[in-house]
Amino acid sequence: MVKSMTGFGKAEATVRNKKITVELRSLNSKQLDLNLRLPAVYRQAEYEIRNRLTRNLLRGKVDAFVTVESQTVQTSAHINREVFREYLRQMNDALTFSGIDADYDAIVPCIMRLPDVVSTEAETISDEELAVLLATVEQAAAALDAFRTQEGAILIADLLHRVEKIERYKQEVVPFEKGRTETIRTRILDGLAQLKVDVDRNRLEQEMIFYIEKLDITEEKVRLTNHCNYFREVAASEEGAGRKLGFIAQEMGREINTMGSKANQADIQVLVIKMKDELEKIKEQVLNIL
Repeated sequence: MVKSMTGFGKAEATVRNKKITVELRSLNSKQLDLNLRLPAVYRQAEYEIRNRLTRNLLRGKVDAFVTVESQTVQTSAHINREVFREYLRQMNDALTFSGIDADYDAIVPCIMRLPDVVSTEAETISDEELAVLLATVEQAAAALDAFRTQEGAILIADLLHRVEKIERYKQEVVPFEKGRTETIRTRILDGLAQLKVDVDRNRLEQEMIFYIEKLDITEEKVRLTNHCNYFREVAASEEGAGRKLGFIAQEMGREINTMGSKANQADIQVLVIKMKDELEKIKEQVLNIL
């Protein structure tokens, strides 16, 4: 199934009065370019999160945002009351000894900045919270995958429509081929008639056949048909077909260009230009396919 590289996925979960949100945004890229932003408390899970996203997303420029909101008032900072009381006692003793009136609006902020009054405990997450976090990441990746699948269906429908148009233009070339051959033959004979020289008619016929065969585009049309059929086959049956479809489009372009160089006829050139136009649109869209 063809999938787009562009997509969005979001998942939320609640555990122990915390709301965890994971958002994934993806654009096209040749490789997986993963930019992960998460709170410091979840740094210990970064490696596992990256592994799971890499396994699920495969390719694309992906921005992953993990946020956590506490539904209760929590802080990792802790005021050591015994140390605070001892600093305050010593400060009062020093002020009394110096005969200075205590100004607690000024004293308290000074004490709070003194060593060991405020300590910060390292935050850790429980096994339960870690499991919920990873499950939320998986849900967001699944939502992104579903978005990519939906977008991929739209993309491939457009691509197959353009492949059909290329084949239709190729069929429109056929009526002009026989007339082109007669035009080339007539032009050569008229040129020789103007020279007014004797020529070996058998040799002339051989040379004209050789020249006209060099301009024949039957082989290119057959190969173009095969490439179009292969494009459909890959699009219908392979996962992660973006690169292969790009290669097939290049081969289609090779045959169309050769047809243009051999055409030597205005009506065929017009059809070749139309085929090239559709092919350029195919190449642009293929870049968005996973």
